[in-house]
Amino acid sequence: MTTPTPRLRLHGVTADRPAHPFPRRVVDDVSLTVAPGQLVPLMGPSGSGKTSLLQVASGLLAPTAGTVEVDGALADASDRKAWARRRRRTIGIVHQRLDLLPGLTVLDNVALPLLLDRRPVREAHHRARASLDRVGLGHLADHSPTTLSGGERQRVAVARAVVGERRLVLADEPTAALDTAAAEGVVELLAELAAAGTSVLMATHDSRLASWADRVVVLRDGRAVDAVTPAPGSAP
Repeated sequence: MTTPTPRLRLHGVTADRPAHPFPRRVVDDVSLTVAPGQLVPLMGPSGSGKTSLLQVASGLLAPTAGTVEVDGALADASDRKAWARRRRRTIGIVHQRLDLLPGLTVLDNVALPLLLDRRPVREAHHRARASLDRVGLGHLADHSPTTLSGGERQRVAVARAVVGERRLVLADEPTAALDTAAAEGVVELLAELAAAGTSVLMATHDSRLASWADRVVVLRDGRAVDAVTPAPGSAP
């Protein structure tokens, strides 16, 4: 039986951010593989490197050392057009700041990756409505994001990340603004995507969400210090 090609493979990845007087190391020699259908949370205290690692995995932060592979192909950090194409088509991202555009409706915010990829408007809106329905917000499609609660905006960001044919979803604290029931609903959606073959890498502080995971990677000071596999049948 052949082993499926990993959706994401980080090998010896190190990344620095500008700081005075010297660059600050935010990811330090991390190797990580996420296979098709896996849900992998990144856990660790604030400042441990979770967001930075997700940015490396999405092409938004160039590594200073190491390699990034997406779907078995080496991803050139300097090829911005290729990374932008991946983020429009196959990599969905839930940013910690959400990055919803107030001048667009909720529907167009969710459809935006498809519209930027020059998909027909009718197709993009159809897929966006289906994605909003999955997070329980189909009735708010024509609203402005500025009229929504924090939790509703969080779910809109999740809907945008999973719209279309996403093979890899990178989620930075996707449940941070949600109450317990809504948070479990979002993670259940991500788990359903994983069960259907999507790979999910998720930064979170919420240890309860680890029960949905295939394994949990723990970061500290930019390094992966532990990897834990939850007991079978531990998901709610």
